[in-house]
Order: sequence, then C-alpha cells, then structure tokens
Amino acid sequence: MIFIFIEEPKTSSSDIKFAVLIDADNIPYSYIRGILSEIARYGTPTIKRIYGDWTRPDLSGWKRVLLEYAIAPIQQYSYTTGKNSTDSAMIIDAMDILYENNVDGFCIVSSDSDFTRLATRLRESGKRVIGLGERKTPQPFIVACDKFIYLEILGSAHKEEGEPEEEDIREKKEPKAKKEKSKALPQSVIRLISDSVNDVADEDGWAFLGEIGNIILKKEPSFDARNYGYAKLTPLIAATGLFEIDRRDTANRGIKHIYIRVK
Repeated sequence: MIFIFIEEPKTSSSDIKFAVLIDADNIPYSYIRGILSEIARYGTPTIKRIYGDWTRPDLSGWKRVLLEYAIAPIQQYSYTTGKNSTDSAMIIDAMDILYENNVDGFCIVSSDSDFTRLATRLRESGKRVIGLGERKTPQPFIVACDKFIYLEILGSAHKEEGEPEEEDIREKKEPKAKKEKSKALPQSVIRLISDSVNDVADEDGWAFLGEIGNIILKKEPSFDARNYGYAKLTPLIAATGLFEIDRRDTANRGIKHIYIRVK
C-alpha cells in the first residue's frame, strides 16, 4: 500500500477574505484611504459596507468617496434623537455574513464600545477580528479584537482636499531615522516587550521576532509600533538599547530571520 502525502498550500495574507463594516456615524470619511490600505496588509476586503442615515447632511463627505472605493452604503434611519441607529444594522449584517461563511475575518471600523459583544462572538466562531477606531475607543472593544488599530496613525482626519498629509510634511523636514531616535518609550511598553521575549525565548534567551509580535498582540491588541513613531517593531526594539538583535541567514538569501534577546 502506498501513501501519498500532499502538503496543502499555505494561506498568504492576500488569500484571507475580510468583511469590512464601517460605522459612518462616528468615523470621519477622510480616514478611508488609510483604512483600506491598512486592511490590504492583512487580506482582501471582499465585502465593504458602510452604515448610516444618508439623509443627514453631516454624512455628505462619505457620499463623495463611496463610489471611488466601491463601498456599499446601507441606509439606516435614525428612529430616536441621540441614538446610534447603525449599531443594530451592522450587527445583524455581521451575523448574516458569519453564517454564510464566505469570509475568514471581519474588520469593524468604529469607535463605539457597543460592538464589543459582536467582536467577541465573531472570534468565538473562529473568525479573525480587526478593529479600527480613534483613540477615544473604549478599552472593552479594543481587547475584544484580535488586533486594534488607531486611525490617527493612518493619517489626518481633518485634511482639506488637495492638502498634503501632516505626516508627509513632517517627513520632508525631518528624516525618519532621526524622528525615530527621538521617541521615548513608556516603561509599560518596554516591560511588555521584555516579558514577551522571555515568554517565548529558548534556553539561550533568544526569541524569534515573529513569535514576539504574536504574543504581544495577544496581550495588547492595540499595540502597534506606529503608535510610538516607529514603522516596524524591530527599530522600536533597537531604540530601547535593552535588547540584542541577531539577524540570521536563511535558505533564501534575500530573507533573514530576526531574533531578540534581553541584554
């Protein structure tokens, strides 16, 4: 008897399908380019829907960008003054999409803690949940996601049309390397990195950077090197001066594996 083992192809980030659900009531439309660019780092947004009362004049900015980014608007009238009526519509749609099982994960774009239970329920069903919201987002919703990204690090929310992003202006005046060196890290962040290195280190104290990043996100879903002015985790760790960094060769000459050890 002959057994033939066929290795299944590994799923790349481009193969991961996301449903993107946006709460237009509390997310400024000027973030949209940064939002979709960020989501593209993790997978493909196959479903893109935005919820709001489109009869309201304050949502007119969103109307101008929906066609450009192929986002389907879902009308939800405001039945009561002062209440966010889009929540229930987003939650119902999310559960419908979940049961259809056509996506691998969800991107919930909102700063509203009312979506905390939804994020928890989606994760219980084995779906990856990425949250995107402003820094005012309550902590319960943040920790309910696999990863949470602050919109402020993606670009300005109040940029006038045709005006360059604030980050672009700053980088022209100041090289990125100098800007990164000047950033002081909170002790809580240094302790988080140090503890995570020790959690996955081998007998010699070395830990693979990929594993470090994964365990940090499990502890702090909102952690992102960009929150502290660094493009990646490696330069953030290097800037502390508290860790050894070893870049090891692999079979692929163009790829190196990075290992970290506490000094």
